[in-house]
Amino acid sequence: MTVAAVPNFRLDGRRALVTGAGRGIGRAIAETYAAAGAAVTLCARTGEEISAVADGLRSQGLQADVLVADVTDIEAFGREVAQRPAFDILVNNAGTNRPKPQLEVTAEDYDAVMNVNMRAAYFVTQAVTRRMIEEERAGSVINMSSQMGHVGAANRTLYCASKWALEGFTKALAVELGPHGIRVNTICPTFIETPMTQPFFEDETFRTSVLSKIKLGRLGQVDDVAGAALFLASDAASLMTGSAMMLDGGWTAD
Repeated sequence: MTVAAVPNFRLDGRRALVTGAGRGIGRAIAETYAAAGAAVTLCARTGEEISAVADGLRSQGLQADVLVADVTDIEAFGREVAQRPAFDILVNNAGTNRPKPQLEVTAEDYDAVMNVNMRAAYFVTQAVTRRMIEEERAGSVINMSSQMGHVGAANRTLYCASKWALEGFTKALAVELGPHGIRVNTICPTFIETPMTQPFFEDETFRTSVLSKIKLGRLGQVDDVAGAALFLASDAASLMTGSAMMLDGGWTAD
């Protein structure tokens, strides 16, 4: 009897770029990729945070460097990427949210959320995939979406709009880049405990409401997302593109 080979989750010899990598989900993904053998570039506006993470990884014999950049400055970001060897993996993790009732959303709120969650993701991807195609490198693009890219919720009209747009972009790009061997998928987490979400969960009413919709009865952790990101970046997901990986604890099951 022939035993099936164990799927390969290693990333040896690959270059990965993770945006919003200084803390929370982005940091967990960058650390997981480095541990799996990738040479990881951590990207964020704040150099101090990502430099500390990169130093920690290098102290363990892992490969890491930094790209201090504002992803909303698409021209400057594009120049940075154009000067570097092509990446094999991109994680568009940088994101923001301004939850409030629709009638209170301002044009400034709209621009702030859409510029990071959609516009930056679009043009970061353009810059990175251009280099991948130029160097004829297959690879994986992972867009950090949300369960809110598949459902609606009160006070989330703006955030939902940005994530639904990201889902459509991902599917269309998967069609376009498939012939180049570049896979494009989203990860769609439920609420994850991070420094950004912690203040929301200090409101017990909000916390109870969220947990009532998560069938597994717990908030997500950054490691839950990092595991999915490793799968999508690896050869274990070699036939997966144009898909949304739901990490919602069953929120969208009904």
